[in-house]
Amino acid sequence: MPDDMKSIDVKSAVSAEEWQARVDCAMLYRLTALHGWDDMIFTHISHRVPGPEHHFLINPYGMLFDEITASSLVKVDLEGNIVMDTPYFINPAGFTIHSAIHANREDANVVMHLHTDQGVAVSSQKEGLLPISQTAMIVRADVAYHDYEGVALDLDERERLVADLGPKKHSMLLRNHGTLTCGETAAMTFTRMFFLERACSMQVMALSAGRDGVLECDDDLQGKVAGQGGMTGHSSGMGSLTEKLVWPAMKRKLDRQSPGYDT
Repeated sequence: MPDDMKSIDVKSAVSAEEWQARVDCAMLYRLTALHGWDDMIFTHISHRVPGPEHHFLINPYGMLFDEITASSLVKVDLEGNIVMDTPYFINPAGFTIHSAIHANREDANVVMHLHTDQGVAVSSQKEGLLPISQTAMIVRADVAYHDYEGVALDLDERERLVADLGPKKHSMLLRNHGTLTCGETAAMTFTRMFFLERACSMQVMALSAGRDGVLECDDDLQGKVAGQGGMTGHSSGMGSLTEKLVWPAMKRKLDRQSPGYDT
């Protein structure tokens, strides 16, 4: 735990439900670092706090993702006001993107946003995510697009971002910017991001030899694979698999390689 949080007993000050949300959110930050998806102190992951207050948790600005703990996460409201004592502050660009989705999508309890090399590369390609890998076809039907408007400091952008994501999609390529996923749980949000980032990486590798030789799958096959993958809904086969098998496996990995996230 960071030294300036040791005197603050956050766990005793919050509900058991909020503490679990904090642990899950801290896991996402640590997993992002472990997979090499972090961007120094930039990009954001947020988790809605259970309850009627419309509060959510986000990273303390300036802390590396592999340093983040459940206690160090900052609790804010939808106006970006910090609502619980903390020595930290937040990045306003992170607040803009995440507050937009949390305020307008009741199913979006968790939101991840990344700036990986591969994700930015594909977001910058006119055709977007191509149906050239099984991984891409599993997520492609669930991917929305949002045009770049500059660093996300303008609150007016929130309305356009939400409109582009729509009421049902859970993944997005932010043009010239990066990737975004959301979901009912940290587990499902992470799994969607894992598939989206891998699909982007595969596409960059495939296109490195030129566009002409790349084999695309037809619409019928894309639909078949998307249905088999089941990434669009939390109650899908992939959702159940994620909660029961993927998330516990990721927790075991963190316990071995990045302990302390749950403090």
